[in-house]
Amino acid sequence: MPSADFLRFEEARPMLLGLAYRILGSRADAEDAVQDTFLKWQAADREAIDSAHAWLTTACTRRCLDLLGNAHRARVDYVGAWLPEPIPTAVISDAERSLQLADSLSTAFLLLLERLSPKERAAYLLHEIFDTPYVEIAAMLELKEPACRKLVSRARANLQGAEERHAPPPERQQALLEAFRLAVAEGATVRLANLLSAEVRLSADGGGKVPTLLEPLHGIEEVLDFLVSRLRGYWSDYQWREADINGGPGFVMHREGSVVATVTFGYDRSGQATDIFIVRNPNKLARLTS
Repeated sequence: MPSADFLRFEEARPMLLGLAYRILGSRADAEDAVQDTFLKWQAADREAIDSAHAWLTTACTRRCLDLLGNAHRARVDYVGAWLPEPIPTAVISDAERSLQLADSLSTAFLLLLERLSPKERAAYLLHEIFDTPYVEIAAMLELKEPACRKLVSRARANLQGAEERHAPPPERQQALLEAFRLAVAEGATVRLANLLSAEVRLSADGGGKVPTLLEPLHGIEEVLDFLVSRLRGYWSDYQWREADINGGPGFVMHREGSVVATVTFGYDRSGQATDIFIVRNPNKLARLTS
């Protein structure tokens, strides 16, 4: 029978995974951070721990900050656009349903977090997304409480209103999916054009491992031309599957039993699509295949 300490950790695991993924933008790294936290928890003097939740959150946050520093250095040499590893929303949000955190999993929001320093990112997420009091964040980050407040304030300013995460009504998101598939599969772009922002951007992440765009495309004409003249041919033998990815509906593309791409979207207040995110880096798709 599992011990009480093991069960206490397992109860906290979904929250820790959700926090770690949002800090790191990588499910693989997040799982490593949570596993490292578990090993540290096993070795700790648990009789001396007043709050298991605070202790585990602190240990996981500090481990994430260590990993984030390494990740940022690796991204300097990244080939092409870097996008967060796509994750099925259910992996995290089923355990967080009462917290209603799915919108903070969006690719667009995770990319905005890249503007922040590691400690700004951790403090912002802990306070604004996970409702952690400043006094606890100060202890976790080994800072004074006023310094933590300043971190969160600076993060809000850097994000420039990004805490308002835009999610159109489900029927509009579904209309976008259908229009996108129609444009790529049949070359019909009229419906899609009506759902895209004039300044829409298309970003693709191949990580230098598969052919893809090295720079984002900007503007509705450039994006539509790429979908029809190039992507239509490249994806002619792909199988399309709709899936809930990073807090919203998107596509998982299959070929010969393997996941070869994901597609997600970002939106503005009016519900127009401002971003199309395509991940083709096989390292980031491996868990979707498995």
